[in-house]
Amino acid sequence: MLKKLLMSSFIATVLFSATAVGASASTYTVKSGDSLWEIGKKYGVSVKDIQSLNNKRNHLIFPGETLKLPKAVTASEKELMARLVHAEAKGESYAGKVAVATVILNRVDSDSFPNTINGVVHERTPHGGYQFTPVQNGQINLAADKEAMKAVEEAIAFRGQGKGSLYFYNPAKTNDQWIRTRAVTTTIGNHVFAK
Repeated sequence: MLKKLLMSSFIATVLFSATAVGASASTYTVKSGDSLWEIGKKYGVSVKDIQSLNNKRNHLIFPGETLKLPKAVTASEKELMARLVHAEAKGESYAGKVAVATVILNRVDSDSFPNTINGVVHERTPHGGYQFTPVQNGQINLAADKEAMKAVEEAIAFRGQGKGSLYFYNPAKTNDQWIRTRAVTTTIGNHVFAK
């Protein structure tokens, strides 16, 4: 009887873990060939957060292991980020698109900006405009392409492991002198990233 009860409990756990997606996911049972990177991208969570929540010091996972998953970025948040990435980084490399998505997440994690993706994307400047030009000019309303969505998923999985960029700008398109005083973290294509 105990064996049957344990087996039922195991099957229920596996079924829940295998079908849980997005924000509703709380655990995941590792399958052969899985990696933390792929799990993070699939469920919209960072590898760093998965490691922290499961007290892991490395990337080793084993088939059958059950991992706790942190709160995920929702599908609507991913889509909003992808639209902004598409509008801001059109014509830039894939790496540049990932970096733009990473800036959004870094702002959410910073005490200096709103603590939600929607809040960061729609944040106003002290002068009444918006932090991101596509929100101001309506380009944020255009559909994102697949590459922008893929870049967002990669940025989410990579969350918390970058150089801490909070800003980006195109030196050829801005006269803002304040942004040029920020410490440069990297340059990708036409964008300078800074913190």
